[in-house]
Amino acid sequence: MTPGPADASPVLVTGLPRSGTSWTGKMLAAGGDLVYVNEPLNPQHPPGRCPGVLDARVTHRFQYICDDNSADWLPAFRDTVGLRYQWLAELRANRSPYDLARLLRYGVAFTHGRLTGRRALLDDPFAVLSAGWFARRLGCRVIALVRDPVSFVASWARLGWTVHLDELLDQPLLVRDHPEVLELRALAGSRDRAATAAALWRVTRSVLAGTPGILLTSYESLAADPVPGFRRLYAYAGLRWTAGAERRIVRACHRPGGRSGAGFAWSGLSRTAYRRMDSRSALADPARGLTPQDVARVRALTSGP
Repeated sequence: MTPGPADASPVLVTGLPRSGTSWTGKMLAAGGDLVYVNEPLNPQHPPGRCPGVLDARVTHRFQYICDDNSADWLPAFRDTVGLRYQWLAELRANRSPYDLARLLRYGVAFTHGRLTGRRALLDDPFAVLSAGWFARRLGCRVIALVRDPVSFVASWARLGWTVHLDELLDQPLLVRDHPEVLELRALAGSRDRAATAAALWRVTRSVLAGTPGILLTSYESLAADPVPGFRRLYAYAGLRWTAGAERRIVRACHRPGGRSGAGFAWSGLSRTAYRRMDSRSALADPARGLTPQDVARVRALTSGP
């Protein structure tokens, strides 16, 4: 059921890193009804390990949260989505000039947002395996981005990224609830970055496909035609679609020739989030950096059962 315009639910935008979550989150925030919160479950500081934003201890990338460990997470996330900033906890943990600037920005944004009736928007790829819990226990409107596997693997390869699969395999509740994670065991410790990225994509796609209460969204279809795509996401999230929001999205995503410009002005202190782009140009040459043999291999590794 599509939520109505008076919906007050928090929003979670998730999906594997490099799947367009930050871009999607910033476009949803263009309407002015949301307070954007960047990657509270990221175990790297910054943006994670900031107890002012999330007063809980993150121990793994792709931390798995379910009913059996909710006692550790539910109170903390209720404060986060309720826009209740933990000033003292943040000051006790982080005191560098950057941290203090971030504390001020988030503390003011949370307080102002709460007082003016805004809602929290969590942009967090590391919540992707726990999307069902966010929908069920926190009442989040969850939008899960799925990128084409070749484009996803190519993007990770260009950045030199890999994933430590042990971080998933070392979470017993995740393995219990999603046995397909055990497929990763054969690649644990592997230096084959393409194979590990493809395996992570396949397992994550399987988990998301079996998760009720979330909206799966293709990154490619959204980037190819942003205005109707985001209008649908606004309706799903119970956000007001206004002329101002549409104008900002058009200016951000439709710059002729992919030129930079003054469309969606980036502001804030995040070191991980979206930078301005022309969305259609971003789809050009999705396999850049991969050979035809690499592409065929990724397709084989991520195809059906």
